[in-house]
Amino acid sequence: MIDALTLGQLRTFVAIAEAGGFRAGAARLRRAQSAVSHAVASLEQELGIALFDRDGRRPVLTPAGTALLEDARAVLLKVDTMRARAQGVSQGLELELSVIVDTLFPLPLACAALQAVHARYPSVRVQLQVAPLGGPLDALLEGRCSVAITVGNDLHDPRVKKEPLTTVPIVPVVSSSHRLGASLRARKRLSADDIGEHLQIVLIDPTPLSARRDFNVLSPRTWRVGTQEAKQALIEAGVGWGRLPLWTVETALRDARLLRLVASNLGPAGEAREQAYVAHRRDRVLGPAGRAFREEVLCRV
Repeated sequence: MIDALTLGQLRTFVAIAEAGGFRAGAARLRRAQSAVSHAVASLEQELGIALFDRDGRRPVLTPAGTALLEDARAVLLKVDTMRARAQGVSQGLELELSVIVDTLFPLPLACAALQAVHARYPSVRVQLQVAPLGGPLDALLEGRCSVAITVGNDLHDPRVKKEPLTTVPIVPVVSSSHRLGASLRARKRLSADDIGEHLQIVLIDPTPLSARRDFNVLSPRTWRVGTQEAKQALIEAGVGWGRLPLWTVETALRDARLLRLVASNLGPAGEAREQAYVAHRRDRVLGPAGRAFREEVLCRV
């Protein structure tokens, strides 16, 4: 009977599917492999279908298993969300608030929100980190932060709730000493092909969330860097061109150390706007300090 299904069976099924095998799934759950195998066999018996094809060296989801995997994940997410809400009813003030901010987001805005949180809850320690691309989302999923600020609409996960903040202007720039800079000073009209002939400086995603994917890369020749600071330093040194958030380059643009690149597929007037979000796990209730940070950052944009 379906009523005889247990959450433990569903968690075991999902763990094996995500880990890619019974042994790896057992290690993730910290259970004996025999117990994991028994749980899946019992689940298959209750459902009346085979979830895994065990003929090969590694178990492979059957078509039925693939279809039911998302259902199992949805059930577990609902249960975990209910448990988190129940725990939050009596939850006290957290000892530490961990926040990760997308490297594109204006850091002064996040710091102002944290200053307000500190004024309300001075005993709460704060851990603030900045990470590019999939870093904030990955930290939320792995439980390494309570609240994150993400930028862009390319990466999503149903376990994460995202609330829109402001849009962040992103501008393609190049050093005034670069060959492209010389063309701009000569008022030469540049096409996307002209710009794409030159080396582009691109951020590396420190997570597997965007593996083998490039965002806004025009040039076939690229240098990859791990931080926004390194990217900007290389661009200002004249090594190549790249996209940077406007708030980080306003002074360099004003001083003419950097120049804006304008082409039709680089956004209107050479500017693109990326949506920013404040995000947290749906299945984990924020403590008072986490809620305060969320409220402060929402009201400041």
